[in-house]
Amino acid sequence: MSSQKLFSAFFLQVILATLVLGVANVQCLKLGFYKKTCPAAEDIVRKTTAQYISKAPTLAAPLLRMHFHDCFVRGCDGSVLLNSTKNNQAEKDAIPNLSLRGYHVIDAAKSAVEKKCPGVVSCADILALVARDAVSMINGPYWKVPTGRRDGKVSVALEALINLPPPFANITQLKSMFHSKGLSVKDLVVLSGGHTIGISHCSSFTNRLYNFTGKGDTDPSMDPNYVIQLKKKCRPGDVTTIVEMDPGSFKTFDGDYYTMVAKRRGLFQSDVALLDDVQTRKYVKLHSFSHGKSFGKDFAASMVKMGKVGVLTGKAGGIRKYCAFVNK
Repeated sequence: MSSQKLFSAFFLQVILATLVLGVANVQCLKLGFYKKTCPAAEDIVRKTTAQYISKAPTLAAPLLRMHFHDCFVRGCDGSVLLNSTKNNQAEKDAIPNLSLRGYHVIDAAKSAVEKKCPGVVSCADILALVARDAVSMINGPYWKVPTGRRDGKVSVALEALINLPPPFANITQLKSMFHSKGLSVKDLVVLSGGHTIGISHCSSFTNRLYNFTGKGDTDPSMDPNYVIQLKKKCRPGDVTTIVEMDPGSFKTFDGDYYTMVAKRRGLFQSDVALLDDVQTRKYVKLHSFSHGKSFGKDFAASMVKMGKVGVLTGKAGGIRKYCAFVNK
């Protein structure tokens, strides 16, 4: 079964899965949650993140994406960090997550915090803080992260396949998936702007270049000149070559992504889909002309909102000692 058909078959389950998991329990999240129990926690996470981003700034994009992928599956509970076991394939081994990287940064931050305050700070909070710090360290926006999340104990690969918006999603599917997480249409277009940094493998979009409808054709929604450029980099069946998502400024957090989308040069169908809704198209056009003047502020606000999706707080979940393993 193709990935598109599999997505369609499970699409309705996105809403059902969200209802089963319950409404986000956000009342226990607050700024400075560890002020008394581990006052140095956020500073330790920031310094650890800086050690890695200073040497490899391109890690910011996958760390941001990791936080997004965590929150969209079972809420922001650190479940994307769990390893698969003999009896269970975890989220990180689901197809949409195979390209995630930066787990070592999370592990390093967790280890440093554990030395200072064992058993106090959750992996879910560390991931949220690392994503924020990594983005701000490449001149992106900074936002205050409410903490108090607890770690989940369950991670299922199939749930990642069901809940994560695929690169071939249309605007109706995208709006429904974001709505199911309590996120608005504006959040959708703003968070899509995270594609201003990072790279993608050719395999995520080559069907748009060579076989869009199964007849050896090209996606008509993509700028023909851009198609020519991409074909020079990506041959049919190429699964190794990588392409900049925001050519020319993929290392810089800015509003150029919207300029690319407005020119019909978004890599994914889910990028160009932003032109198919009145509200998202208006936002794309606005920032393609203003060079993302208010994008940073909007992105910060949407990240705070996303970071509250489906969180476990209070006595729910637990505090994992190692982020890749459930406590024994």
